[in-house]
Order: sequence, then structure tokens, then C-alpha cells
Amino acid sequence: MLDVPLLIGGQSCPARDGRTFERRNPVTGAVVSRAAAATLEDADAAVAAAQAAFPAWAALAPNERRSRLLRAAEQLQARSAEFIAAAGETGAMANWYGFNVQLAANILREAASMTTQINGEVIPSDVPGSFAMTLRQPCGVVLGIAPWNAPVILATRAIAMPLACGNTVVLKASELSPAVHRLIGQVLQEAGLGDGVVNVISNAPEDAPAIVERLIANPAVRRVNFTGSTRVGRIVGELSARHLKPALLELGGKAPLLVLEDADLDAAVQAAAFGAYFNQGQICMSTERLIVDARVAEDFVARLAAKIASLPAGNPEAADSVLGSLVDASAGTRIQGLIDDALEQGATLVAGGQLAGSILQPTLLDGVTEAMRLYREESFGPVAVVLRGEGDEALLRLANDSEFGLSAAIFSRDTGRALALAQRLESGICHINGPTVHDEAQMPFGGVKASGYGSFGGKAAIEQFTQLRWITLQNGPRHYPI
Repeated sequence: MLDVPLLIGGQSCPARDGRTFERRNPVTGAVVSRAAAATLEDADAAVAAAQAAFPAWAALAPNERRSRLLRAAEQLQARSAEFIAAAGETGAMANWYGFNVQLAANILREAASMTTQINGEVIPSDVPGSFAMTLRQPCGVVLGIAPWNAPVILATRAIAMPLACGNTVVLKASELSPAVHRLIGQVLQEAGLGDGVVNVISNAPEDAPAIVERLIANPAVRRVNFTGSTRVGRIVGELSARHLKPALLELGGKAPLLVLEDADLDAAVQAAAFGAYFNQGQICMSTERLIVDARVAEDFVARLAAKIASLPAGNPEAADSVLGSLVDASAGTRIQGLIDDALEQGATLVAGGQLAGSILQPTLLDGVTEAMRLYREESFGPVAVVLRGEGDEALLRLANDSEFGLSAAIFSRDTGRALALAQRLESGICHINGPTVHDEAQMPFGGVKASGYGSFGGKAAIEQFTQLRWITLQNGPRHYPI
């Protein structure tokens, strides 16, 4: 069992009232981690520590910040085994956590490369003798709220670019992966960023609303970023707006994968299976809607069903498990309700559907219609549905008929045709002849519609985590009307 203290001002500490909460393995029920349950006063202390550390961190030369972030990336990657050892918090496969560490290290490296790219510009002025410029400067304390499903990637993403831009950070750990999120903070602390530059607090599930509201309301918090469900994202967005705090929100998705009639079906099947079922479909980019031209739909569905047969889900520690567990049994019950609703209204179960506790076999449904909840609701599980149309315009209408707009994919041998369609898809991300699940540290990552607003990643994130200022220098006399 892993003990998880708070990290405030460079110090490991318990909650002020000594309370803790447990996170159990969803398959075995064993306690994986026991974490400090932060109080409101602990939340205040974390922000105060970040505020105290801000002047020194913001004043560092950009290449010094770069060096410290690069050192953190190397140390994080070197401790991959420790992160994998905590995979029991979410029931994920070891290979998923290993991939998480690799990409998270790259996120830190990419952020390090951005420290010298935070540029302003000179703007011509109509005022004689006025030299006008814009500068981008650090904002202050940034609050990052990260989820459990890609715990190393998304928590690192919540803090890396804010740090590169000269801000200090409070990370609110997920209640479902507190040990992993705390370990990220420890790695950054030991890499020598400085006391209070990164602070990590964990909280009991029932305390989350009060803790989040307290953090956002704190006057020292100047920016908020949140990755998670659209339901909670709306709350975070409303709280941030109430306190006039800019927020970056990366929320839910229901990614479409369009298969045109000229597509390479084997390539489309491989991408669909990976996109729909990797990490049990618990990825914001997961392929939930397979929008297939009716002229090739039967062939595509048959090939995908055969692929699914080779992807058994089971205990992540079992040698024959390709897919692992859902985050908990209640997720399985929720998803089963979506499947049952579709089947009761006439959908066809092509593959999977068997649920045992938190283990749900990869599932494929055909014949899904607008009347079924699975047509619109995000399953956030290993479930994909087939929607059929004939011709590009019909497929495009189906793809855009969603409140979500995060990731999408198009398969076609005619790349010009696919590119024209991609520009009309309502999504922040679109991949041609590639899976919907695809992330790289240097790429702008964000969605539209109910999938949120703003972008993480590389230069796109500089705008989110700096304040643009206009400064003038008057050379010589200036005329005034009075």
C-alpha cells in the first residue's frame, strides 16, 4: 500500500485534521493507496506556497527553467517502474502506464523547449515618438485539475507549460489516482524546481466540490486548467467565470471514425480497434462512433468483429489479458445500462458485451439509431457503435450530429477528398488514415462544442498561460489636446 501525503511548499505533510481516504484496486478490492484528505485550509496553504514561490521562479532565466524541466523529464522517465507499480489504482494495463510515462517525459521536454519561445512584438503606433510593444509575462499561480484515466500524461500536461511560462502550480490530484499524481509532484520537487513551485493536494471524493471552489476562488489563482468530463467541466467553467479566471477546458468526446467506400479496410479496422478499446475506451479521444459507408459496411463490421475476438479483457496481471479493467464496477454498471438500452430498442450486439465486476469485454453494436442513448451519450468505455450512410455528405452529417467535438478520423485512399472533409468536420483534431487516439507533446490539443475550449501543447499553450501586455515608450515630446 502506498501512503500519499500532501506536497505543500516542498514539504510532505498530512492533512491538517489527519483525515485520509483509500483507493482500492477495482479488480481485487485491495487497498492500493491511502491518501491525505486535504482540508480547505490545506488548499489555502498550497496556493500560498505557490504564490510565495512565484517571484523567484518567474525571474529565472529561460534557459535555467529549461534545464530544470529537462532534468525533471529524465528523472520522471527513470522512475517508470514506480508509476507502473501504482497502476492498480485504476486497474489499467502496465503498458498503458509505461506509455503514459514516456509521453509525460516528452511533454516536459517540449515545455522546456518553449521557455525561449515566449515572445512579444513591436506594433507601429500613430502617436509620434511612441514605441509600442507587446510582452507575454507569467500570470502567477495556475490551478491544474487532472483526471485518472491517463494519469501521468494529463497531470504532467496540467503543469508543464504553466511552469515553462514562469508560473507556479497547484495540482489537484484525482481521487482515483492520488499516488500517481503525488509522485509526479515529488519527481519535480526532487529535480530541483524549487520549494512551492509545484504543490499537490489530494482530497476525499466527498470533499471535491468544496476544495475545487475554494481553489478557484482564491485571489492568487490567476489561471485554471481542467481535463475531465463535460459535466464537471461546466461547473469548473462557471466557477472560473464567476471569479473572472480564464480557464482551459478539455472535456468529453464521442469521436467519429469515418470509413469512406474507398478506404483500406484492414487499416481502418486496426485503427478502430485501437481507438475504441485501448485502455478500455477510457480516453477522451476514444473512437465511439464508426461511421461507415453502407457499400463497405458489412465487410468492415465482419473484419472488426474478428479483430475484437483477439482482444480479451481481464485482470491486468493475468498473462492472457490484452485489455484491463474499467476504473470501477460502477462504471461497468453504467455502461451496461447504455448497452441494454440500445439492445432493447433493436440494436444488434456484434461482439462483446459481457460484464463481470469491473471487467467489460470489448463491445461492438450495429443498427444504432438516434432514439438510443448510445447514439449521443459518451460511454467512456470499450463500446463502439456502427452508423451507416451512403456518400461523403451523409457520413459528414452523422459525424457532426453530436454535441462533442474533440478528435475524429477519416479513412480514404483519396487523401485530397479526405482533407476536404476534414476541414468540414466539427472537431478540434482530425486524423486522416490514422486513429482518433493520437497525442504528441508539441501538437495543439483541444476541442470545440461540448468538448471544451483552449489548447494544450507547444506554442498553442503559451497564449493560455501568459498575460499579454501592451507597453509604450515615449521618445520626445507628445502633443495633448488640453
